[in-house]
Amino acid sequence: MTMTNGYEQSDREEKLAILNLPSLEEKAKEIIPTGGFGYITEGSEYEWTLKENTKAFDHVQIIPRVLTSVENPSTETQLLDINLSMPIIAAPVAAQGLAHARGELATAQGMAKAGTIMSQSTYGNATIEEIAKEGNGAPQFFQLYMSKDWEINKTWLDEAVNSGVKAIVMTVDSMLGGYREADIINNFQFPIPMGNLEKLSAGDSKGKGIAEIYAAAAQVILPSDVKKVAEYTGLPVFVKGIQSPEDAEIAIEAGAAGIWVSNHGGRQLNGGPASFDVLKAISDKVNKRVPIVFDSGVRRGSHVFKALANGADIVAIGRPILYGLALGGAQGAQSVVEHLNHELKIVMQLAGTQTVEDIKKAKLIRQNPINDSLSEN
Repeated sequence: MTMTNGYEQSDREEKLAILNLPSLEEKAKEIIPTGGFGYITEGSEYEWTLKENTKAFDHVQIIPRVLTSVENPSTETQLLDINLSMPIIAAPVAAQGLAHARGELATAQGMAKAGTIMSQSTYGNATIEEIAKEGNGAPQFFQLYMSKDWEINKTWLDEAVNSGVKAIVMTVDSMLGGYREADIINNFQFPIPMGNLEKLSAGDSKGKGIAEIYAAAAQVILPSDVKKVAEYTGLPVFVKGIQSPEDAEIAIEAGAAGIWVSNHGGRQLNGGPASFDVLKAISDKVNKRVPIVFDSGVRRGSHVFKALANGADIVAIGRPILYGLALGGAQGAQSVVEHLNHELKIVMQLAGTQTVEDIKKAKLIRQNPINDSLSEN
């Protein structure tokens, strides 16, 4: 273990033998200190939406296919002309030093070895440049929490562009944090400085709570901001936090190069729908004009399959990667996405799908009327 400002960090480094991703949470709880574990795992209020995110995948069923010629399915795919070994990427997650001493640096290394994308968070414990270097040329995205101060945004965006990131992920559902009770119970303060904030504030990011961090963020984000970021960076912009077809349309009209369907893992508006339950209606509205990334609640290969069959092009995961990080560092994070991809290949063969494009054409039995009601708007 490594001690930083009184906070005990895992420094494990090993490949993991994974039974399934849900089993990792309890194992990680034994390693990650209470405050950090609460911050990573919590949802907002009484966590109804957090729980529904995973339950919602049971609202549709995959039709098994037999008498097919499917053998050794391929999960290779592309996003923005980036070749990927799998349709699974790392979602942006803040403060990964809470899980492991090397934090985002280890995740970047693990995702690079897995052949997929690392998405950096504005609130990472390492800087944009440091994380990019650890990826050693592997594709990365930078997620922007817009500051109220455009000069600060420019500083982050300049570093992202200069570090070679492939896209900006503009998070628009987090102008303030959801009501997260675990942080209140634990009186949680971030024990480890956040690299991108520390560069601007001489270490002022250490010891703050999530409410204070969000207080410096933009409280209003408009379609014009999407256009502004895209024009300033010259990079594709994914708008993250889309939960309705109407907002997807607004984002595309504003210049978004991609839609990121997410409810922030149930950490923002409790009582909102599960992310999966709104995916189909959003993908129908997008109608393949731009790629769709999906996250929130993904824990199984069958979940990845269902998301792709419901219109997603790529699926992102967050918390399970941090559990793998705590248990095995870079190799642990790599183990997580590779295990999920292994499960996906099994589902693909049983469903008669040879490629990711075949998955997108697969038929599902639908039992959730929310897609129909959303599509009527």
